[in-house]
Amino acid sequence: MSWGLSHLFLTVFLFNFSHSMVIPAITDVSMAALCPGKDECSFAIYLTGVQQAIIGMGSLVMMPIIGNLSDQYGRKLLLTLPMMFAIFPTVILAYSTEEGFFYAYFVLKTLTSMMCEGAIIFIALAYVADNVSEQRRTSAFAILSGISSCSFVSGNLLTRFLPSIASVFQISAATAMASVVYMRIFLPESNMTAAVIAGSSEKDTANESLLGKGNINNRRPKRTVPSLHDSFSLLKSSWTFSQAAIVAFFNMLGDLGLISALLYYLKAEFHFDKDQFADLMIIHGIAGIVSQMILMPMLTRVMKEEQLLAIGLAFNCIHIFFIAVAWSSWVVYLASTLQILSVFAGPSLRSIVSKQVGPTEQGKAQGCITGLCSFAGIISPLIFSPLTALFLSDHAPFQFPGFSLMCAAFTVMIAFIQSIMIRAPISSSKTDECEPVAEP
Repeated sequence: MSWGLSHLFLTVFLFNFSHSMVIPAITDVSMAALCPGKDECSFAIYLTGVQQAIIGMGSLVMMPIIGNLSDQYGRKLLLTLPMMFAIFPTVILAYSTEEGFFYAYFVLKTLTSMMCEGAIIFIALAYVADNVSEQRRTSAFAILSGISSCSFVSGNLLTRFLPSIASVFQISAATAMASVVYMRIFLPESNMTAAVIAGSSEKDTANESLLGKGNINNRRPKRTVPSLHDSFSLLKSSWTFSQAAIVAFFNMLGDLGLISALLYYLKAEFHFDKDQFADLMIIHGIAGIVSQMILMPMLTRVMKEEQLLAIGLAFNCIHIFFIAVAWSSWVVYLASTLQILSVFAGPSLRSIVSKQVGPTEQGKAQGCITGLCSFAGIISPLIFSPLTALFLSDHAPFQFPGFSLMCAAFTVMIAFIQSIMIRAPISSSKTDECEPVAEP
């Protein structure tokens, strides 16, 4: 492992540790601010859904742009900006969790997440792709996801034992600041555009001497901001890429349906609080660590990415289904252990996408997929927030509190069906988008 990847992994650990600390506590903060003393609050569910939709619309535009800019100006710069912006909302709740400060947090969190939501992880994936060969890329992506799971467990474990919610946000804000400082000091730049140009120049020195300065300049990729047309062109560049995009969309649609409903569902049905939310997420995280750090690197030697993708989606569907029909809290905990196989889906999908483009398009490709997932983030709250609020209320058409989760499970099933149609990804031999050099 290179020192660059080691520093990247520690940066991702610190940042995700900070983010993970907030997750078990934010539901209690939201409920206390919006519906004091209640375990069920339709207003909180709808407000969360509106926030998710707005973030999705912003991310749909921003993620491909950020990905393309990271290809041109380097991963480090484009990591710095979202990591810095993500600190400010947490600082507000670190100061106070009163109602007025919650609304300020809500507005600022919505605005910053348009650029930050998903950007850190997909730029980190592009950084890994820059520095790891295609044969080892699936394992490297799995290790990165495993690092995220480690931070997820550590953050939730600390939250579980902190005495107050205020201390959760204070430590979270301090850790987020530390992650930015560490990244700026220790993480080396990774800009494959410069590397590819340098390698190509070395190879074609004789030809360049005949072509003249004008054509040499033409060989450099133009620094342009991508349009929606560019994203559509990328989606059409490979049938495997298109299939992976469909899988990413429906899987994210189902996952966001689960995320938006789960905590409110558990609070209404089983009266979960901060500590129980943390316990559940610790189980999720430990399952992810075992899977991504141990099982997946072993299985990639004998199984293809599309097979691991299908296995992950199948178990994700089963995992959501069991939570939807849970008749006791222990069923929820038991279902969470299925994460040990369902987390195969993310790294496998990203590896398939990575192999469909050249080294100077890694950020663009990962940003395109993340942008498509953001589109799912627009649609998901329009579907699942009303369903969750309705079936957790006293006016449900029939008694099934987990109905919205069941719908999320069927959405993931669509992704699974599409995933089994994906054939082995073609290894990319592209090196640049430069114009071809004319023969002398």
